[in-house]
Amino acid sequence: MTSAPRAAQLPDLLDAAKTGPGGVKVPYPIGIRELVVLRTAWLGPAMLRLTLGGPGIAGFQSHVPEEHVRLVFPDERGELRLPEQNGDVLRWPRPMPVSREYTVRRHDPTAGELDVDVAVHPGGVASDWAVAVEPGDRIHVAGPPGGFVVPSHYDRYLLAGDLTALPQIARYLEGLPPAATGWAFVEVRDRSEEIPLTAPSGVTVRWVHRGSVPAGTGDDLERAVRSVELPAGERTFVWVAAEAGVVKPLRRWVRDRGVPTGDFRIVGYWKRGVADFDDEE
Repeated sequence: MTSAPRAAQLPDLLDAAKTGPGGVKVPYPIGIRELVVLRTAWLGPAMLRLTLGGPGIAGFQSHVPEEHVRLVFPDERGELRLPEQNGDVLRWPRPMPVSREYTVRRHDPTAGELDVDVAVHPGGVASDWAVAVEPGDRIHVAGPPGGFVVPSHYDRYLLAGDLTALPQIARYLEGLPPAATGWAFVEVRDRSEEIPLTAPSGVTVRWVHRGSVPAGTGDDLERAVRSVELPAGERTFVWVAAEAGVVKPLRRWVRDRGVPTGDFRIVGYWKRGVADFDDEE
């Protein structure tokens, strides 16, 4: 599953992945579209929701909880360079345009709306734009290039991440089977950054407060995940996303516990000092 399928093939690929042995990426036909900012809403002091829509939302693809889009911005000279449509894929210019990747938090095809939640941090290209944007402003959105499908047959689920992963964790929790059991850990600065989450009753949600420790430098999230005892004889799907250095030891942790490759996904969503870092395993 390395090339984008034609639209007619996608339902069969998704059905096969949802009943398959483990988590797997399914590519979608990829598009580039210009969307309109319909409204914005602060979810907390460090999380801003953008609701996008307009005529360009027609045909947007969203099928599973884990999907991402790229917001494309003008470069330092004010030039907006966009990828070109090439069949069911995009051809990106070189050097790469300025863009940032975000979770598809919600897609409502009936209302024609797409929600993107932005973790706000001063000096970030997308973050600064999101704070200043007003309804009626426009943004080019590429993707999603595909979705990561997690079958619903696991005995337990373990989700963990920092503020940048909170939108994805929230969508995963909403999409889990009602009878699902497991754990979710979210690292935030303090109680003020917590937001309401909807999770099955069998999933324990724990907020990990890092306090004054700068994001991506402590081991609070790692220690929280390591506190979990994965039950012997059961299959647990493990999903972790945070700063690249934080998640690295957790890759070793799942392997040391014999978790099969298809039963975990550990992603570096960002890296301190590096713009637009994405270190997917």
